[in-house]
Amino acid sequence: MNAGRKNQLQYLFFVLLAVLAFYAVFRDNDIGLVTASLKQVKLSSVMLSAGIALVFTMIEGVVIWYLLRALQGRAELGPCIRYSFVGFLYSGITPSATGGQPMQLYHMRRDGNRLSASTVVLMTVALIYKLVLVLMGLAMVFFRFSVLREYLGSYRNLFILGMFLNTALVTVLFVVMVFPRFARYMLLAAEKLLVKFRLLKKSDYRTDRIEQFIQGYQDAVLFLIHNKKQVLIVTAAVFVQRCLVFILPYFVYKGFGLSGTDALTILMIQMSVYLAVDMLPLPGAQGITELMYRRVFCDIFTPEYVVPSMCVTRGISFYFLLLFSIAVCVVHHVRFRMQKI
Repeated sequence: MNAGRKNQLQYLFFVLLAVLAFYAVFRDNDIGLVTASLKQVKLSSVMLSAGIALVFTMIEGVVIWYLLRALQGRAELGPCIRYSFVGFLYSGITPSATGGQPMQLYHMRRDGNRLSASTVVLMTVALIYKLVLVLMGLAMVFFRFSVLREYLGSYRNLFILGMFLNTALVTVLFVVMVFPRFARYMLLAAEKLLVKFRLLKKSDYRTDRIEQFIQGYQDAVLFLIHNKKQVLIVTAAVFVQRCLVFILPYFVYKGFGLSGTDALTILMIQMSVYLAVDMLPLPGAQGITELMYRRVFCDIFTPEYVVPSMCVTRGISFYFLLLFSIAVCVVHHVRFRMQKI
């Protein structure tokens, strides 16, 4: 299957999931009543939430810029912020967010950044992002498990699955960090086993990609070891970034004039939703995110406002950012083509 055909199928699958998510949300709700409730939210809260969503995305660009400067001595902030929107766009439309980093790497290389530096930066960001997410989840489990028990209900098992998958991924990354030869052996052995059982076709390209992953990750590890100050700064930035997107429902909550639940509780519930769906093989975790939001936030937003609040929260944190990312990519593409003329 050629790349163009594959992309078309991905876009079609994304649109289909969006339609199914819309159906799942509104099948038991009167659209007229939802629309009437949406008119009650304060415009200032919507604008503030949109601003927070944009800052959330741009922080990744600032982190990329900071790390690139440390590695290769030069980097421009504008293009680095564009890389963050490129990553959001392609992570949002590909299963398990697998398309984000390859497209970011493509744009970084096309702009003249060194392949080695770009790879180390993206590996470092991915590792710290996952580590911060897992640590926040573990803190919630150990110190505020009552929140999970009270609000998640039957979705608690999905949260546990999400925690397990994210923790397993971080563990694998640390194995690669500490035992690179063992990791290389295990990955290549797993590939040979899948080929033997005809679950995969033999591919020298895939083998090379595994070798590149191990080498790229080792380079990232060396950078982390020798640049502890930069690592601490990036970890703090990623923590703030995650908190921004998790706190967003609180501003929507206040925008509807509601009260009674504190910001920390809403932040932790939104974090639990994100952790539960983060590793699922669905573009943008569409459908399951909306269904889970309705369940876990029902008592907080009340049945009258839970669906309208979800439309605002999810609309800003995902669909608005997706459209904004598309606009950024289109504008850049047009400028790039004009420069080549």
